[in-house]
Amino acid sequence: MSKSSEKETVGKEAEEVKAPKKEKSAKPQKKQDKNKKPNFFVRMGRKLKETFSELKRVTWPSFGKAVKATGVVIVIVLIFTVIVTGFNYGLSELLKLLTTI
Repeated sequence: MSKSSEKETVGKEAEEVKAPKKEKSAKPQKKQDKNKKPNFFVRMGRKLKETFSELKRVTWPSFGKAVKATGVVIVIVLIFTVIVTGFNYGLSELLKLLTTI
């Protein structure tokens, strides 16, 4: 045997060791149709399950913090209500002046 034929034989043996043949399993695997969507109730069930699991991980504020944050929101809403109402009143008076001339 020549050296090149020995290298080829060793190379083939190394390939066989590196990539063993796949054995067929006893149970054939079912192929899922990628175009088929789960029905509405299955999707909603999964979504509800995900939602409840996410809610378990939420850190809820204490009652005092929630009341304080609510108060801040109400004050800001009142301030903007006064500003928008004043702006509206001013523009309506300006419109009256322009239309009475």
